[in-house]
Amino acid sequence: MILNIILGILVCVGLIYLMEKYIPLKFNPTISIFLWVVILFLGYGLYKSIIGPVEFNKVKQVRYAKVIESLKDIRISELAHQEIEGKFSGDFDSLVQFIDTAKFAIIQRRDTSYADVEKNRAFGLDAQKGGYYKEEIIVDTLRFASVKDSLFGDSDRYKTMMNIPLEIAEGAIFELKAGKYEKNDVLYSVFEASVAKRLILSDQDTDLIYQEEQLVSVDGINGPTVRVGSMNDIDTGGNWPKLYDSPKQ
Repeated sequence: MILNIILGILVCVGLIYLMEKYIPLKFNPTISIFLWVVILFLGYGLYKSIIGPVEFNKVKQVRYAKVIESLKDIRISELAHQEIEGKFSGDFDSLVQFIDTAKFAIIQRRDTSYADVEKNRAFGLDAQKGGYYKEEIIVDTLRFASVKDSLFGDSDRYKTMMNIPLEIAEGAIFELKAGKYEKNDVLYSVFEASVAKRLILSDQDTDLIYQEEQLVSVDGINGPTVRVGSMNDIDTGGNWPKLYDSPKQ
């Protein structure tokens, strides 16, 4: 495309040169104005074709970062739900209600051992002189803590984590699924929350959006969606690169 625009500009300049040499002077002003308009139009197209992808990348990175922050909130909420309820949730209303009401136990694990009376008696051994002992792990429940306070503190952003956090997508929500995935004859609980790149970038150039949907790169978000989790694998991670994560995360 860029080569075609450059070629068009060169052709117009060539026509102006030939016109000044071979076309009667009375026709020159009109034709010259037309050709200069064409040159300016092609020049603007050349500028857009070069600067367009640069601006597109700036816009997408800012918007992806906002979307990913919401997806991270969804992920930690789902992981807490799976830890306590034994499965992931496929409904935002029930997930929000879970965060509002659920509690989890703060526990302490400690190892202990005691004499195996039956085995020591059977072999005539004295536990204090090298007899048999049983090893056990004792789990003590110290207290119960609120899921909401543990995950979000004083923030209530979990109540809006289902919303796409962009003005361009006002009123739209993430698609949320949950179910089972079978691997090696074992059923695993899985979930997936996602949003189409086409929605996030709906006001951008359609050709650049199409290229973004086909992206395959270690430094980019591959595929047509930005997502966390997967319905087709045992995966609770996101499909974004590390540049969208802080060292702590």
